[in-house]
Amino acid sequence: MEKDEIEILIFVSQSRDYILPHTSAILQDRLGLSKKCLAFDVGLGCTAFVYGLSIINSLISLGKIKKGLLLMGDISSNGSYRDKSSYPLFGDAGTATACIFDETAPESFYNLQTDGAGYDAIIAPTGGNRNKFFKKALVYKKIEDGIYRNAANVVLNGIEVFNFALREVAPNVVSLLEYANTDIRTIDHFVLHQANKLMNNTIRMKLKAPKDKFPLSLDKYGNTSSATIPVTIVSELRDQVSNSELNMLFSGFGVGLSWGSVLTQTKNMVCPEMLIYEDHIKHLNQNKYHYKVK
Repeated sequence: MEKDEIEILIFVSQSRDYILPHTSAILQDRLGLSKKCLAFDVGLGCTAFVYGLSIINSLISLGKIKKGLLLMGDISSNGSYRDKSSYPLFGDAGTATACIFDETAPESFYNLQTDGAGYDAIIAPTGGNRNKFFKKALVYKKIEDGIYRNAANVVLNGIEVFNFALREVAPNVVSLLEYANTDIRTIDHFVLHQANKLMNNTIRMKLKAPKDKFPLSLDKYGNTSSATIPVTIVSELRDQVSNSELNMLFSGFGVGLSWGSVLTQTKNMVCPEMLIYEDHIKHLNQNKYHYKVK
């Protein structure tokens, strides 16, 4: 792909550079893309890859746009370093997926869902326009033993999220397979959002699918939010997707609350190696004690 061929750039993240402007515009400039390139942000986390694919593939499938980039990534520093209930779970990652129009490509099937009644199960309560940032928002308070947070840190209700995932994800996948008239036994790999190993194993057992079809990257990189599905593909399935034609099912679930799955076929994907940025990890470690506690 040449830079001037890229006609659309979508950035899906909860870690935008600024409230204004949209980060995708900054990325368009830094990548040296044409000013004719359509660029916009989508504010999603755990379901980012599935929702993002549905958006960019829908636009490209119309035929006018031929080549595009789906970019996503999140950082863990929005959480409190002294919050044992959430901070140890998360990792930092960014991913880039190239999408190209191919009129011979088989159809992909999506099942996307939302339940905003659970919006506060994963939330950063201060810093947006509803609860604006204020001076004392940076003061850390003891919530309970091992949990110190300020008003701008992410709050995670792990039990609520766990119950939500066990309740909603398997039926979503089953419904998608029924709609696509596809037998679950024909799926080569199920790549789930990497939030919790027990959660994913329980979803697998609900689907009655073999363990070796559910790759895990959680033990290596933690929960990288929007990036978990492509990170898992590159980390655990690079050889398979690069040299085979596969039936794949991707499923994301979490913040929103939102969840969704896509059934798609891949063939000899171009899959670069994982890049690890140690300097960023060192920077985070150097700054982990810079906070005030009340």
